[in-house]
Amino acid sequence: MTFIGASVGGKQVVYTDGKRYLWMLSFIPPLVPLLSYWLYARTGAPIVTLIPALFIFGLIPLFDALVGEDPHNPPAEVVDAMEADPYYLRLARFSVVLTWVSYVAFIAFVGFYDLPWWSYVALLLGVGTIDGGALLIGHELGHKSDNLNRVFGILANNSVGYAHFRVEHNRGHHTWVATPEDPASARFNESIYAFARRELPGALKRGWANEAERLTRRGRSVWSIHNEILVGFALTIAVAAVLIALFGWKVAPFILAHHFMGYYALTQANYVEHYGLKRGKDANGRYLPVEPRHSWNTNHIVSNLTTFHLQRHSDHHANPMRSYQSLRNFDDLPRLPSGYTGMFVLAAIPPLWFRTMNPRTLAWAGGDISKLNSGMDR
Repeated sequence: MTFIGASVGGKQVVYTDGKRYLWMLSFIPPLVPLLSYWLYARTGAPIVTLIPALFIFGLIPLFDALVGEDPHNPPAEVVDAMEADPYYLRLARFSVVLTWVSYVAFIAFVGFYDLPWWSYVALLLGVGTIDGGALLIGHELGHKSDNLNRVFGILANNSVGYAHFRVEHNRGHHTWVATPEDPASARFNESIYAFARRELPGALKRGWANEAERLTRRGRSVWSIHNEILVGFALTIAVAAVLIALFGWKVAPFILAHHFMGYYALTQANYVEHYGLKRGKDANGRYLPVEPRHSWNTNHIVSNLTTFHLQRHSDHHANPMRSYQSLRNFDDLPRLPSGYTGMFVLAAIPPLWFRTMNPRTLAWAGGDISKLNSGMDR
């Protein structure tokens, strides 16, 4: 697809998006578990249940290392035309369908087959993390203002039961990002496990407070169908009830564990995205505006294609309404050494994470630890 922009120096800007069809790689992660189930049905070999976890935590980081990074930006003159092209949003909306297929297939699989305990653990780790990618799609669509994309965003979030995500992210995280007040911004020297204990309840509490405030301001009851969070949880419970009716009570703990892993997948992304970074304050004690430098960035091609450019997080926070296909790279940004899934592996082992990330974070602050988000200056 060729986009035509304004003229520069008397010459019209013409641009072909080389990633246009590569974005379909985002369809692969939710299809990988289906491959695993098919292979098990054909062979009866439990070893194939390791495939989703090996794919997300091994194969994608390996491809990131082999294929490398892409710092390329579309010309500013064609961004409006790219934003107006409905193709990109259609891809994101179709991905929502695939995540629901992956979720339902997982519950059907564990309900139908008796597996060794380690297969259940491997599947929950791999499939739960992959399906947690639905929140990345919900993140993209949740920033749109039209009803269609809002509905698809809500459906994406609720495939893992995270009904409060859109509200909390848009009204909470984007306001307080890279500050000690934000439960979704990791602090310097905070392990992912300590962060999860703070972020998971903190996000729910703040999301509910923001939704209650919105409804109260509009003169509506918090306990009503106008409450997006309640509607989302009702959808999650209704789907769970149908799945339990179809496959028995055996699947109930797997539904809960699947959703928890989806939550934790988002927690891992939040941990990586702003670790230790902090916005300064003006003379009046107010936080300065969010800049690209307040988010960790990575241009690793493979993981970016499978996460709708979420890893160009710096531009997203500086320009929240910018669509994924138009997100830009900047010079002099805090950079991650790997894509997100590779960083998730590091985060799971705190000494490795601190050894890798603390020097980079201190360098960002010019060696001044007081400029970092340590949680001590609230």
